[in-house]
Amino acid sequence: MGFSMPGGAMATKLILNGRRVSVDAAPDMPLLWALRDVLGMTGTRFGCGAGQCGACTVIVDRAAMRACSVALGDLAGKQVRTIEGLADPKTRRLHRVQQAWVDCNVAQCGYCQAGQIMSAVALLETHPQPTDAQVTDAMNGNLCRCGTYPRVRAAIAQAAGGKA
Repeated sequence: MGFSMPGGAMATKLILNGRRVSVDAAPDMPLLWALRDVLGMTGTRFGCGAGQCGACTVIVDRAAMRACSVALGDLAGKQVRTIEGLADPKTRRLHRVQQAWVDCNVAQCGYCQAGQIMSAVALLETHPQPTDAQVTDAMNGNLCRCGTYPRVRAAIAQAAGGKA
């Protein structure tokens, strides 16, 4: 990739929420910190820093990924979507998964919800009518200390048109 030295700052070009951006940071910086500290996008949350809780989930080229576990330099040329990129920028209308979260009253404390929503979006983009097993598999790595799992499943079912 042409990195001059590990940890040295360089520009990484990627597509973030539909816009081409260049991020000046060390290529080994986790995407989570590039989003939060370099770009000021705080919707993606820090939970565990080890890729185990799902709070930092984003979508990279249609796949849910933990932003704390992927290096910025590995994302050159890739499409990255965060919670900030889901709502329609023109109408400000919520994404159907976000709206389902509201309708089903999923959030309690809300801390894990951005990651939960991004995992659900990635699931529904690859499996528009997911089976119960696919929902379980997609959401398995997302922890919620408030225990909103039944409402998460209900919201996914609503966003899938009542068939999840």
